[in-house]
Amino acid sequence: MTLRTLLLDLAHLSVFLLLPPLLLGVINKTKAAFAGRVGPPCLQPYYDLIKLWRKGSVFSTSTSWVFKAGPVAGVATAALAALLLPVAGHAPLSFEGDAILFAYLFALGRFFTVAAALDTGSAFEGMGGAREVTFSSLAEPALFFGLLVLGRLSRSLSLGAMLAGGNWPPRAAASLVLVVAALFIVLLAENSRVPFDDPNTHLELTMIHEVMVLDHGGPALGAVLYGASLKLFVLAALIVGIALRHLGANPWIAWGALLSGLFAVAVGIGVVESVMARLRLMHVPSLLVAACMLSAFGIVLLAR
Repeated sequence: MTLRTLLLDLAHLSVFLLLPPLLLGVINKTKAAFAGRVGPPCLQPYYDLIKLWRKGSVFSTSTSWVFKAGPVAGVATAALAALLLPVAGHAPLSFEGDAILFAYLFALGRFFTVAAALDTGSAFEGMGGAREVTFSSLAEPALFFGLLVLGRLSRSLSLGAMLAGGNWPPRAAASLVLVVAALFIVLLAENSRVPFDDPNTHLELTMIHEVMVLDHGGPALGAVLYGASLKLFVLAALIVGIALRHLGANPWIAWGALLSGLFAVAVGIGVVESVMARLRLMHVPSLLVAACMLSAFGIVLLAR
């Protein structure tokens, strides 16, 4: 391993592990601006995490190790997915077929989160877990179809090759636009954002993700919140990587473009949550099916 590779890996780890809460701060600041309020500072999510991690832990006697493993698995799977995502043509972990692992890491983290919710024996958390699994079964095909479009263009199942760009045909632009739109919908669904869920609600009958972590507190809740922010950061970085794939191999330009793109995605999420209301649960599958169709049309356009 050369010194340049080591520095790139350290920069990759630092950005993906330290900046995710800042993305939530930008979203909250954007929503506050739309509401005519000053809003909390962009660094408020860091203060919240520090406060939670300084607290003690209380666990119900009816729970097992599964309940404790849920937050840990959420952070670990999102962190491993971050290592697979290339920036400037380089990723700390890269191999042929890593795109499949990338998609299933989120499924694994979701499985442990739902299992931790079911382990409490709470009817409300079981209801949230059922909703999470139902909606994710429709969001995953949209993600896979999007990866298939990139794989078809790059002739590879490695994220490094998929996000490297290259001499792709002109008709690829339309497919990539559809993929970016579909993945943005998937990002909102996977992170339980409006219009799929409201991260600020406290009404158990309407919650999805928040109701699954009602019994978590202290450091465990801090791990849940950090894992959610890291997952949002990684999926947003994937969208930015697809949209800005022609940046060359210069790491300074690539990192600057990535951070600028992530800021734009965070502002876009804040705008969506400010101008839209949450969908009724019966209408959520229709939007996820639409995301699947967008990705599928991207494949059809390449087959012409």
